[in-house]
Amino acid sequence: MTDTAENQRNQRHAARMARKKAIIDASIARADQKKGLLLVLTGNGKGKSSSAFGMVGRSLGHGMKVGVCQFLKSRTDTGEEAFFSRDPNVAWHVLGDGFTWETQNREQDIATSLRGWAVAQHMLADASYDLVVLDELTYLLNYGYLDADQVLDTLAARPPMQHVVVTGRAASEALRDLADTVSEIADVKHAYREGITAQPGIDL
Repeated sequence: MTDTAENQRNQRHAARMARKKAIIDASIARADQKKGLLLVLTGNGKGKSSSAFGMVGRSLGHGMKVGVCQFLKSRTDTGEEAFFSRDPNVAWHVLGDGFTWETQNREQDIATSLRGWAVAQHMLADASYDLVVLDELTYLLNYGYLDADQVLDTLAARPPMQHVVVTGRAASEALRDLADTVSEIADVKHAYREGITAQPGIDL
């Protein structure tokens, strides 16, 4: 490529980036609202809870107070709990008896879900919590363990600057409609299907 052609290419690139910057700057200038966000991380792919815990770390970096409610899950030996539960600004609650295929007891699952939801309700009514993570909440709604309307009403009535992250597959349309941000994580390929067990630091 000649120097002239390279210069022309660079000029075209600079012009495109200048137009793009003007559009982005205008969009940022219009986004002047501040409010507590409801984020829903759903889909069949890996990474929903990991994304939520990334926001836990980000919030703690800003000196914020965080509450984590882990529904369904019963293990307390995960890396994220070991790391984050040491922080005085984190209230971490493992509120499940194990996944439904492990308990195989609907009445038990409902009772456990109601006890866990009571913990979550306390956080969702407490403005001192800047971020509340409701991990795997979608399952409790989809299985009918909790009253979906009551859960949605509680989320809508939370303190105005409180952020909430809900994770889990198959988020309902009503939950998606209430949310400010919805991300659907696709399942393209997973090591588990190749016979590879859950790995510390990646899955645990």
